[in-house]
Amino acid sequence: MSETKTKGKTDVKNTGIPVKNLPSTSCEDANCPYHGKLKLRGRIFAGIVVSDKMDLSATVEWHHTAAMPKYERYMRRKSRVSAHNPKCIKAHKGDKVRIAECRPLSKTKKFVIIEKL
Repeated sequence: MSETKTKGKTDVKNTGIPVKNLPSTSCEDANCPYHGKLKLRGRIFAGIVVSDKMDLSATVEWHHTAAMPKYERYMRRKSRVSAHNPKCIKAHKGDKVRIAECRPLSKTKKFVIIEKL
């Protein structure tokens, strides 16, 4: 069973992932990992929010290097995914965030924002 931690006036569910910045407000979102029933699993990434125009969603991008064996060099690449943006976190464009993998929430959303860095 998951335990709840109290921070201020809100009850925050323990997700099993160590997070420094817990949300200070509560929300009624069923797909929130702290106040809803969404479970986290799989990989965790850190990136920058490049778009927050969608309702309860954000586009997160991060850069990585990929090897080119033919030329014995590396090239910069980027990954860009859609992530669920709970109301208690409210990440905006330009924020550094951590995202965690979860069950598919829609056709393109398979990640959820767990904290602002």
